[in-house]
Amino acid sequence: MPKNRKGQSGSAWFVATALKVLFFCMAITGSAVGYVWQKGEIVRLGQQIHQHEALLSQLTRGNQRMADQIAILHSPVMLDQRVRELNLGLAPMQPEQVVMLMEPAQPPAYKKSGPGQLAERSDAPMAP
Repeated sequence: MPKNRKGQSGSAWFVATALKVLFFCMAITGSAVGYVWQKGEIVRLGQQIHQHEALLSQLTRGNQRMADQIAILHSPVMLDQRVRELNLGLAPMQPEQVVMLMEPAQPPAYKKSGPGQLAERSDAPMAP
């Protein structure tokens, strides 16, 4: 095969050059299409983030509103009012209804022998 162009035919040179130009144009077109697609995805994801943040703030406000409502319903004033509305006949407990129980004394904790001890001692005999 000759090393100079004199040995190549004109059509082979034209086809090789046309293929190079076609490949270069396809690479640029593919890059441009990819860039536009990527920018569209960025915009779409940004909108999704905005929608999810709005939903999160709405749910947070709803949770706060419900927590406030629970706090109001658990208040002693509201409970007394509901007892009166429902005619449950409940009243505060009388002192003679309260029974005080004495808690048993705790056994003394086992005292370790010294600061260098790493394992606890057991009073039970060791198994062979």
